[in-house]
Amino acid sequence: MRRTVLPGGLRVVTEFVPSVRSASVGVWVNVGSRDEGPTVAGAAHFLEHLLFKATPTRSSVEIAQAVDAVGGELNAFTAQEHTCYYSHVLDEDLELAVDLVADVVLNGVCAAGDVAVERDVVLEEIAMRDDDPEDTLGEVFLASMFGDHPLGRPVIGSIESVSEMTRNQLQSFHLRRYIPERMVVAVAGNIDHDHVVALVRRHFGARLTKGRTPVPPRSGAGRLPGRPSLILINRDSEQTHMSLGVRIPGRSWEHRWALSVLNGALGGGLSSRLFQEIRETRGLAYSVFSTIDTFSDCGAFSVYAGCLPERFDEVVRLTTEVLETVARDGITDSECRIAKGSLRGALVLGLEDSASRMNRLGRSELNYGEYRTISDTLQRIDDVTVDEVNAVARKVLSGHFGAAVLGPHRSKRSLPQSLRAIAG
Repeated sequence: MRRTVLPGGLRVVTEFVPSVRSASVGVWVNVGSRDEGPTVAGAAHFLEHLLFKATPTRSSVEIAQAVDAVGGELNAFTAQEHTCYYSHVLDEDLELAVDLVADVVLNGVCAAGDVAVERDVVLEEIAMRDDDPEDTLGEVFLASMFGDHPLGRPVIGSIESVSEMTRNQLQSFHLRRYIPERMVVAVAGNIDHDHVVALVRRHFGARLTKGRTPVPPRSGAGRLPGRPSLILINRDSEQTHMSLGVRIPGRSWEHRWALSVLNGALGGGLSSRLFQEIRETRGLAYSVFSTIDTFSDCGAFSVYAGCLPERFDEVVRLTTEVLETVARDGITDSECRIAKGSLRGALVLGLEDSASRMNRLGRSELNYGEYRTISDTLQRIDDVTVDEVNAVARKVLSGHFGAAVLGPHRSKRSLPQSLRAIAG
């Protein structure tokens, strides 16, 4: 891995992967949905759509044709704390990829007509999310965890905010936020660092003004309001979907690897307690797992389960029993060993292509301002002890729980008493 800081504070990080014939280019911008005010909720995501519509030298069709002509990929995604524009191409088409991504990010035109067209596309995306119970539940769960805080709002925005957002608001968001000191260019694959730096210099051009330094890693935006709550979405569906969780410290927490091991033992794999208890032994649900969402200053550990409504009471009872047992008694040495092995394997196998390595580079630079080698990360996983995991379990699982439920339930009073007792 190599790193260069250009004038203007633009960081270029690369990783040479000689075993591939591809190159992945990502421009990471340190801006996401938590940087929006309520009146412009969804602006970062809306802008991500809009910038692909046209640049001063390319139409949307020409952008699409350029990447299709080389069999590549050009796309973007928005999260709570960053936005990434990326391209995946053959190594011989690296220059085109840098050109296209830089052109879109820096020069995307927020034309009034394009705003109107893309507004309809985003509204369709919201409707598509609303038709997917798991997608809807995921966003409602964050609302139950973080309330009125920006982290509790959907990244995509709301029908009201997207419908009322103006071209001037989106253009202002672009001009104020998309500046070199907030950006990281991450490139991985069969590439040369010095060549990448030269390409970035050429395509960022006059934006690379002296006197600016990189924005430091995000440290959060203050305290979270209140406690987690219980939110019910009444929907005529075949299943009841539930996410039950608790707040956790941010991604720089010293015990985050022990938390990852705990997550693996509880609901991260086929041998995890929740999967074995709820699916394998009793057949009560097809999908049951636990997961971790982390941000700069906070996060959430959660358990998801989807089941027939008539089985919901028993699924909740078993879930809370597992959580209470682990909080009290911890996990076993065997569970710790299996979870650590699963983490190690997933980490290494997940880096088999240039795109995943580019993602690791960009996230590491934005979130930590440094790159941790795979060997160092594997060592940190190895260093986790069962005693540390069990101390984390006592701390995390004794917190205040919140929950989101989506299904054919008319009121909170109709939900299982064990859920109402632990959540909200």
